[in-house]
Amino acid sequence: MKITYTARKVNLRDNFKERVEKKLKKFEKIFSEDATANVVVTLNKNNQTVEITIKDNSMIYRAEKTQLEMNDALDKCVDVLGRQLRKNKAKLEKKLKSGSIDDLFETPVEEAEEEEYKVLRTKSIPVKPITIDEAILQMNMIGHKFYMFTNVDTNEINVVYCRDDGAYGLLEPSFDD
Repeated sequence: MKITYTARKVNLRDNFKERVEKKLKKFEKIFSEDATANVVVTLNKNNQTVEITIKDNSMIYRAEKTQLEMNDALDKCVDVLGRQLRKNKAKLEKKLKSGSIDDLFETPVEEAEEEEYKVLRTKSIPVKPITIDEAILQMNMIGHKFYMFTNVDTNEINVVYCRDDGAYGLLEPSFDD
């Protein structure tokens, strides 16, 4: 697994990078050799945020945690990634290396019935092209956390969403792996 680091308002020490590599090494059994991990560490006042994004084939696995110490945030992120993999074990085994999730965890994973994803509601969205600002306004007006629309500039389907920090994000389609 190739690991890249991004540091925002903080200097990353070699011992932190070694710790990241040691923690992520336990996931190597699951992911292919082409998997890439991006580790972003950000200093916000007295808190440190660690964000780990792992890309493997067309799947993306992501965890973000904020703690007083970056090592604590790293530990929490790795725990979250592990829980995500365990929770979705049955569905992921079809995409990942077969049986490798069981090998990852020392304690046996309880066999749960395979959970079916249930779509409770389907909504039709008008596809009249609008600007990003209009889409954010519309999202705020209906009180949702996201809004799908046709972007007037690109004529493609996009999604705007409200981030946890109160800022907005934009999802654009990409056909790259």
